[in-house]
Amino acid sequence: MNQRELDRRYMERALELARLGQGWVEPNPMVGCVIAHGPEVVGEGWHQRFGGAHAEVEALREAGQRARGATLYVTLEPCCHQGKTPPCTEAILAAGVQRVVAAMKDPFPQVAGQGLRRLAEAGLEVHCGLLEAEARRLNAPYLKLIQTGRPWVIAKWAMTLDGKLATRTGQSRWISGPESRALVHQLRGRVDAVLVGSRTAALDDPLLTARPPGPRTAVRIVVDGRARLTSESQLVRTARQAPVLVAAGPEAAAVDLRRLESAGCEVFVAPGQTPQERLLALLDELGRRRMTNLLVEGGGRLLGALLDLRAIDEVHVFIAPKLFGGLDAPTPLAGLGIDRTEQAVQLDSVQIERVGQDIYVTGRVRYPAEGEGPEISAG
Repeated sequence: MNQRELDRRYMERALELARLGQGWVEPNPMVGCVIAHGPEVVGEGWHQRFGGAHAEVEALREAGQRARGATLYVTLEPCCHQGKTPPCTEAILAAGVQRVVAAMKDPFPQVAGQGLRRLAEAGLEVHCGLLEAEARRLNAPYLKLIQTGRPWVIAKWAMTLDGKLATRTGQSRWISGPESRALVHQLRGRVDAVLVGSRTAALDDPLLTARPPGPRTAVRIVVDGRARLTSESQLVRTARQAPVLVAAGPEAAAVDLRRLESAGCEVFVAPGQTPQERLLALLDELGRRRMTNLLVEGGGRLLGALLDLRAIDEVHVFIAPKLFGGLDAPTPLAGLGIDRTEQAVQLDSVQIERVGQDIYVTGRVRYPAEGEGPEISAG
């Protein structure tokens, strides 16, 4: 196996290791590292938890003295600043590593190419860009948060084969099977927040927690302009056990805001004249709180509004072999929608699998070029 093949093999392994940190390290990026002497791997590591040792330090610790003269493969540029942990560049230099191969630069302002520059100026052989597309895909939520200040938005819904979220009377339990619902709980357990609209909260009375718990405890958010979420709802009754945020509007009555706050909920009064402006203000607020992944579980009006705003990044759809029918039965995406088929939002990296009796479809969202989609007035 030549050097190019070895480099690719070890970077693929580093990417596998990086994914092990999903749900544990956010808002930090997932990072994996492999240290090798030719065909021999002498150290591996990944960033295991927020505030913990970085991937390079973990791999160097395992390699020990064998790191001297070795090649270090890492999925993201090593940091060169003092944060919650010391600079990884200094640990690499102290270990005597001879060559560093990074998948991509880190856009974090305090790094942004300076880590690789520090290593090169110290005399190390430095390469960047190997499997960069794969590394960017892995850390797309982190990259979006850094570049836009907003979280990665994951839209999830379960629907019948004829595309219904519920019956015409609003009943939706249970469309998908237990295996699908178990996957949803896994999703909830690795995101920073779970978002629903007020109608979904009222009709379904969801708990929105991960069962069993995952690595993260998601903030449960309800978009409720008038702050009418009832005190008897599961969300309000459990607000002191798991956080609840009610995103209200300026029209909400002060008495309802006080009622929710006294029950343990946090209230965020979103600024803006229109529902679209307030929804964007909520995303900005979640970004300020360094939330990296937001799971949106409905209903159709909220999901449609987010799609109109081009705010959805990823979809997870469970399709059950059932038929509801009904012109008035709700569908997954309301909102404004599009006028022409060429304006359709596309899915990339589509994966389709069987989960119990259901079909599970996932993909990344790709929007048409600006100007081809619906006109949105969002301020």
